[in-house]
Amino acid sequence: MSIRIPPRGTRGAWMPSGRLFRAVTKPFFNRELARLEDPAASEQKLFMGFPVGVVTTVGSRTGQEHKHVLGVFPDGQDVWLLIASNGGAQAHPHWFINIAKNPDKVWLQIAGRRFRVNVESLQGKERDDAYARVAAVGRSYAGYPKKTDREIPVLRLTPAE
Repeated sequence: MSIRIPPRGTRGAWMPSGRLFRAVTKPFFNRELARLEDPAASEQKLFMGFPVGVVTTVGSRTGQEHKHVLGVFPDGQDVWLLIASNGGAQAHPHWFINIAKNPDKVWLQIAGRRFRVNVESLQGKERDDAYARVAAVGRSYAGYPKKTDREIPVLRLTPAE
């Protein structure tokens, strides 16, 4: 299994990052993790009006597990879409690089369940249609392609056997 990493863009939105940003946001992030990792949850949680989950990846350089609170959009029975938008930045999000380098080491926690997932990178019309379905639910996603010239990856997640 392989996930293609499209080229980095030449323009895009600025996204906050760095050690100070992580230190300031850590308490909020930890609170969201606790809320989303509740094993008693029976429904997918929302954040800013759209569905979210915890995606765990393995670092492409460190080999360490990393947890990410991300928009994870249902797309049928036990199928979810994940958009590597990075807010329309010119670079892909780090979690996407981790998935591309270690696609067999990805877990999803949603509605009280944590399970390993298979990851498929969508291409062409299938990608475009999936992106449009996500943008219809998470309206902020609609503007991201206008901010950057990079191809924003769309990933399909399904439970691994």
